[in-house]
Amino acid sequence: MVVLLDVDGTLIDSNDAHARSWVEIGQRTGYPIGYDHIRWLVGMGGDRVLPMLTGLDPGSAEGKTLLEQRGELFRSEFLPKLKAFPGARDLVERLRDHGHELVVATSAGEESMKALLEQAGLDDLLPLRTSSDDAEASKPAPDIVHAALQQAGASPMNAVMIGDTPYDVAAARNAGVAFIGVLCGGWTRVSLAGAREIYSGPREIVSSFEQSMLSGRLP
Repeated sequence: MVVLLDVDGTLIDSNDAHARSWVEIGQRTGYPIGYDHIRWLVGMGGDRVLPMLTGLDPGSAEGKTLLEQRGELFRSEFLPKLKAFPGARDLVERLRDHGHELVVATSAGEESMKALLEQAGLDDLLPLRTSSDDAEASKPAPDIVHAALQQAGASPMNAVMIGDTPYDVAAARNAGVAFIGVLCGGWTRVSLAGAREIYSGPREIVSSFEQSMLSGRLP
């Protein structure tokens, strides 16, 4: 089985930091961004979030600059304080030892993805990776999931995705991939409707592994 892994809010506790970095970059650039608004957009790529928050075209010069500044701010001031969720490394090792092929599938850009995995202490375990740089459209579009499947040479029927947001649910569903949700990113069970299984976080997946669909083959 191929297991596609989201990163933010799934393996590392970063969703709140992403939201706060958007608020701060808005303050610096003259775009008022409310925390309560952006917090529940985290999980989509910047190409989708930017126009919702500022009205800017992500392909415009100003849009590209703001996205770059936000990414740099997040990596320099917020990311160094982040920690992996309890059990994150145990989960990745358990999946690998069980024989699953693992592929990162994140809406983060390539640079942020690498920095997040290093900060979480998972960089050495996850060599196969896809980011928003590999997709024309970010989550909830299925492009990143398709890219991850292509990298693994796998079909949707032989894959499962683990993620924490409704955008992950939609991306997996739109690609025909089964989904396992985690609540550690801050979303509710209702928000993750459509997930085959839902756990509190990586640690609970590990403790429930033998009862999970991850312990066997997909139907």
